[in-house]
Amino acid sequence: MVYLVVILHIIVSLFLIGVVLLQQGKSADLAGAFGGQGSQTAFGPRGAANLLTKLTTYSAICFMLTSIGLTILLARSNSDHSVLSGATKTTQSTPVKK
Repeated sequence: MVYLVVILHIIVSLFLIGVVLLQQGKSADLAGAFGGQGSQTAFGPRGAANLLTKLTTYSAICFMLTSIGLTILLARSNSDHSVLSGATKTTQSTPVKK
């Protein structure tokens, strides 16, 4: 089960990287190159969400869900182990007085 979620997580992360890199920036037109804005709104013009922004949203949600799923699965599989389970018990010696 863990291997399936890891493979799905890698595929979703590569897809998310690709979709984000394919998107056009907010000020990618010629006016944006010289510092101009297309409209006078506070955060720039915002149109309807196109296919790439929807794919980015869905893949980001899948990425977060697989991350949480991996965390839960790995915590359950390693539940009987402790960080200090392999540590040997050491004895303390008193320092020598001079």
